Amino acid sequence: MGNRPLLNRRLAGMGTTIFAEMSALATATGSINLGQGFPDTDGPASVARAAADAVLNGRGNQYPPGPGIPELRAAIAEHQQRFHGLSYDPDTEVLVTAGATEAIAATLLALLEPGDEVIALEPFYDSYAACIAMAGATRRPLTLRAPDFRPDLDELRTLITPRTRLLLINTPHNPTGTVLTADELAAIAALAVEHDLLVVTDEVYEHLVFGATHHPIAALPGMRERTVSISSAGKTFSFTGWKVGWVTANPALVTAVRTAKQYLTYVSAGPFQYAVAEALRLPDSYFDGFRADLLRKRDLLVDGLTAAGFRVFTPEGTYFITTDITPLGEKDGIEFCRALPERCGVVAIPNAVFYDNTEAGRSLVRFTFCKQEAVINEAIERLSKLRKR
Repeated sequence: MGNRPLLNRRLAGMGTTIFAEMSALATATGSINLGQGFPDTDGPASVARAAADAVLNGRGNQYPPGPGIPELRAAIAEHQQRFHGLSYDPDTEVLVTAGATEAIAATLLALLEPGDEVIALEPFYDSYAACIAMAGATRRPLTLRAPDFRPDLDELRTLITPRTRLLLINTPHNPTGTVLTADELAAIAALAVEHDLLVVTDEVYEHLVFGATHHPIAALPGMRERTVSISSAGKTFSFTGWKVGWVTANPALVTAVRTAKQYLTYVSAGPFQYAVAEALRLPDSYFDGFRADLLRKRDLLVDGLTAAGFRVFTPEGTYFITTDITPLGEKDGIEFCRALPERCGVVAIPNAVFYDNTEAGRSLVRFTFCKQEAVINEAIERLSKLRKR
């Protein structure tokens, strides 16, 4: 094999994810894991029963249809109409995927050519960088900067070049918790139309919004035909292990994404697709109650982190809180997070791993609040040791 590296050079530096590293550290040290964004309780029992019934009744135990079972595609289309006023044909404009992560991968692999450029909001979820790299494209970050983490739309305009192929938007935004406003989205949409760009929008936290409003960019003038909208069931229904996501877009875009997707997983999560179809049709009271519960937990952890000495940026959406460790006399978030389990018995994620411009996120650290209140309270008690030191 000679001296040639085994890993494709496009993936150089993208070995074990920070989530795997920190979750392993949490297990090894017995720490409370406020790093990786998975709930520590399951979602609605009725939805879990629907999955169990599907397994026992032989529904979905063999390969489901490539685009997803008809019941789920219909439920996704109904959800888009119910919550966003968007009309999609479940037969030609909806595609079920193995979570939003596969949806992102299939979309970028389908739509990008080597040499294309992608503008993405930075900090960005780590799979964005990997998928853009696998497609042979180049990412151009539009950095959201503390303390408000709003996009600089003038800077966005300067980033667009003849090589720009698409804009990758995430709102509500992980990890900052920013929810893009109607005006911000309208300005982004206008640039997309002006420069004939595709838009890929990751909306997995669409129901986790506090005191703000989630606006799908696909609903804006000129955007329906150029936007691939991505979401999933994991975050909204607290079944992250099921890995059921979806794409909605016009038929030509869905066909392109499906072409790539069929060579990734082909199909997945057969019985869970029936359960998610039921979940998407839950009454408004479920979605309202879920949001209210997370709002209480957000405020609880915001207060605890503030008392522990962090500078806290209260999120408008998602179930993550970004903090600055500078007031604690710290500068490097990666070093801080690697030491935190031994110091306090708590695990967090350094935001620097979500940046190309690592200096912009060097002192920022992310915590999640999708945990039981007793767990959050215990974490707050442990983190209080930081101020005492």
